[in-house]
Amino acid sequence: MRPNTLRLLRRYHHYLGLFFAPMILLFAISGALQTFRLQEAKGYGGTPPNWIVWLASVHKDQGPPRERKAEKPKPAPGTAEAQKPRAEASAGAAKRPSPLPLKIFVVLLSIALSLSTITGIVIALASRAMRRISIILLVLGTVVPIVLLWV
Repeated sequence: MRPNTLRLLRRYHHYLGLFFAPMILLFAISGALQTFRLQEAKGYGGTPPNWIVWLASVHKDQGPPRERKAEKPKPAPGTAEAQKPRAEASAGAAKRPSPLPLKIFVVLLSIALSLSTITGIVIALASRAMRRISIILLVLGTVVPIVLLWV
């Protein structure tokens, strides 16, 4: 590949990476939290903090949390309706392997992606020649998604 083409590709990589870095970090962190269902009461072990619920909503629904519709009432214990899902769940649980190893891998992936993104930002800001455009792109990459969330 020609040197000029490589230089142009590096510049585009630099611009795109800095513009999308804030959202890459947000999605990596929120994805790691969702892997263990920390945005849900059953995954958190109680009422999850608002910031986790907010991050999960942006990640899953591309917007801030909204009021949820009323859930269907649960069947009374001991009824046939209450027994059926439990029996189906126990039958399905016996066939499926544990998801824990993949969940751990996904969290490690999220950590690696976050560290890689932060390293890229630090490297980009270390270049004095492109520091101003790097800061502008980081600010735009932070502000544009925030504006789009509220439009």
